[in-house]
Amino acid sequence: MNELDVVLRTRELVSKETIKAHLAHAGIGKGDRIIVHSSLKKVGWVSGGEQAFVEALLETVTADGTVVMPSQSSDNSDPKNWMAPPVPEDWHEPIRRTLPAYDPHLTHLRGMGKIPECLHRHPETVRSPHPAHSFIAWGRDSAEWMRDHPLTDSFGEGSPLGKMYGLGVKVLLVGTGYDSCTALHLSEYRAPGLETYRDGAAMMVGGERQWIEYDMADLESDDFPPLGMAFEREHPEAMTRCKIGQADTRVIDMDTLVDFGVDWITKWREKKKVAQAEKAE
Repeated sequence: MNELDVVLRTRELVSKETIKAHLAHAGIGKGDRIIVHSSLKKVGWVSGGEQAFVEALLETVTADGTVVMPSQSSDNSDPKNWMAPPVPEDWHEPIRRTLPAYDPHLTHLRGMGKIPECLHRHPETVRSPHPAHSFIAWGRDSAEWMRDHPLTDSFGEGSPLGKMYGLGVKVLLVGTGYDSCTALHLSEYRAPGLETYRDGAAMMVGGERQWIEYDMADLESDDFPPLGMAFEREHPEAMTRCKIGQADTRVIDMDTLVDFGVDWITKWREKKKVAQAEKAE
């Protein structure tokens, strides 16, 4: 969808003040801790674009709150695992040798959208040190939540998600679905039966650029939409529907969603294991 399409599909001009009013209506206010997933195109044509959206978020929660967004750079990974797009096998080793080391300020965000890219540019934003699965945060908790991010714990207890759990964080899905809900990866980590594969990344180690291999969890966000539908049926009290601009938006209690996700994923993995065993017989 190009910008003209967005203009034509926007029924009424959206401004920073529009977004702030909609956030307030959604129950977002001063001191809130939020993790945001967003599609700017779904919001409509915004006067000021992503800058207006980010300023609306920051002015709403203020420095007493915290705004978090995923800032993944998933192409800083082993090219043997790349599928979108794959690259020739004879490129794999040269890529491992030449890929620039992760830099929290310079490394781009892959597939995250304009709004996280804008927040990344804010001078007070802090980015976590994971080379492929980082988060960015602005506000009261940003330094603490982003300080450490273990290489082998992309979305687990030692990650920013693990630190955010138990602190009343709200998940905002602005024009996006549960397949974009990064918090559910914490459920995957907590559920039994998590499998891993060998991955790698270019990092700075002791002042030198090195290619480091590590075990990465085998994650499956394709399961998240049916998980989200089940969650909404069983916990309607933990989710609010609203509009931010023109975007259908959900405001979700993160802890309740993660807890439900652990149980749902545990049962789902057990079903898949049984189905695989029956197929092998």
